[in-house]
Amino acid sequence: MKYISLFFLIFLALPLSAKLLILPAEAMQKNYGSDAKISEENLLLTNAQAQKIQQESKIKLASNIVKVFKATKNSTTLGYGILINGKVRSKNAVVLYIISGDSALKSIEIIAFNEPLEYLPSKKWVLQLSDTGDVPNITGATMSAKNLIDGSKTALAIYNEVLKGK
Repeated sequence: MKYISLFFLIFLALPLSAKLLILPAEAMQKNYGSDAKISEENLLLTNAQAQKIQQESKIKLASNIVKVFKATKNSTTLGYGILINGKVRSKNAVVLYIISGDSALKSIEIIAFNEPLEYLPSKKWVLQLSDTGDVPNITGATMSAKNLIDGSKTALAIYNEVLKGK
């Protein structure tokens, strides 16, 4: 338990070193409307869940602890936001993957980014990825693109394994 607490503190502290672009709850409100109720929780994945997620996404999880945001309105779940923290080149980026109730990637919101801003993918590129699922070329920011694509695979696998139908 001591190691889990320590890891959790480190996991939460990492995003603090990045440039905060938007708060996760604000990103959820932006996508689901100001009348949606946004709640957040930390999920502790079992080893079996983590293994299934890694198999589905083909991406190694950095942690079995996942920060999840849930949007509801009138007791109906509208969707979820899954916060993924990862390295772009040598520094962290924190991204919220917003998944609708029908299991579609609704939006990708870059929450914090500590690399130089020229490595930040354009809003148009991010929108195209979340709208079509296609991976458009992105000149000069290949690592940022890979980070977003890997994160979306991981977030969708977490959703399918733990949140879908909940």
